[in-house]
Amino acid sequence: MPDGSKPDGSTVIVRPARGVRGLVRIPGDKSISHRYAMLAAIAEGTSRFQNFSAARDCASTLGCVGEMGCQWRRLENGAIEVVGVGRQLKAPAKALDCGNSGSTMRMLSGILAAQPFPSELFGDESLSRRPMSRIIAPLTEMGAKIESREGGRPPLKIHGGALQAIHYRPEVASAQVKTCVLFAGLFAEGETSVEEPIRTRDHGEIALRAFGAEVGRNGNITRIRGGQRLHAIEARVPGDLSSAAFFLCAAALFPGSELTLPGILMNPTRARLLDILIQMGLKISVAQLEERHGELAGTVEARGAAWKGATVAGADTAALIDEIPVLAAVAPYTENGVEVRDAKELRVKESDRIAAVAANLRKMGAEVEERPAGLRIPGGQRLHGAELDSFGDHRIAMAFAVAALRAEGETTIQGADAAGVSYPTFFDDLRSVTSS
Repeated sequence: MPDGSKPDGSTVIVRPARGVRGLVRIPGDKSISHRYAMLAAIAEGTSRFQNFSAARDCASTLGCVGEMGCQWRRLENGAIEVVGVGRQLKAPAKALDCGNSGSTMRMLSGILAAQPFPSELFGDESLSRRPMSRIIAPLTEMGAKIESREGGRPPLKIHGGALQAIHYRPEVASAQVKTCVLFAGLFAEGETSVEEPIRTRDHGEIALRAFGAEVGRNGNITRIRGGQRLHAIEARVPGDLSSAAFFLCAAALFPGSELTLPGILMNPTRARLLDILIQMGLKISVAQLEERHGELAGTVEARGAAWKGATVAGADTAALIDEIPVLAAVAPYTENGVEVRDAKELRVKESDRIAAVAANLRKMGAEVEERPAGLRIPGGQRLHGAELDSFGDHRIAMAFAVAALRAEGETTIQGADAAGVSYPTFFDDLRSVTSS
């Protein structure tokens, strides 16, 4: 179980656990929180969101919209209130700091591309290495002018203005790119459409509808008509399933574990994770299903049992792109191992997640085959504690805290404070359900 840490939170020690048992209230979904904050900013009226994500990434989004005349505050009950300014934002007095949040930079660019003022988006060292060509291309085609460093890397200087609708076919499936183009399409002349090679998360479409926009879908093609106005909403953000994945995998490591996660997002484009975990042997049931502004939420109950292997490839890779690090980190403990294919996208996340997982597993004594677009990790292995690196990546820090629960001896995770990017209370919550 997670133990002491340095005063700055940069190092966490995780000791072996005997089981996982209890209830965890997972913070609000990060993907939905980003989109709600951006749309609330350009809506008419005041929106309020319960269980808005506490992630540093989402704070970056709130900070950016705040710089453009959109007032927001945290209420006494913990909800976030955002006062919309309508379709035209205010020119920011300084460059917009996206921190570590690629989500902020990619999706907000779609809105900024239509604003009648220049803007600049920048981020931390990690974000500054991440290519943004996938959004630059469609936004340029729509009429925006965007300057970047070599390879489409931040900072981005956006010269917005009148946009024209396009039919866009991204080469790589990406929900953030789709959302960026749809947000821009909200302001464009005509009907904008995005045709995906593989269906991705549809939080952007659902959020747009929640705020009053008409969004059409036919197969893998999503359409939006320009000129629509949005209205404020009041909503409760479901618990983040990607964050829940760490606790579900922890429960899977110990037969007999029992875990309850209330109010978890059950969106069909995200719930493939539960199907895979059930196939791997985790006993999962979902109760109290309800719909909130188009998004399904329910209580997930999990019990540990035999822990088998899995192959994640093709459409599953796209659906599980954020959960693959923890599935790979615990793969040595499965009976048959885990193979990940078609995951080149992991190379350009907050870290090179393929290389990061391989490096940390090897430090723990695991056999692992690193491939250009994936990993093969045999099952039936025994791992030992080691000094590991988060590589400044929140998902790597949390994934190996889970892997360390079944290792022999204690594990030290350097840079563990990276977890705050998406889940500031992760180590406290993990400690609350693990027994030593």
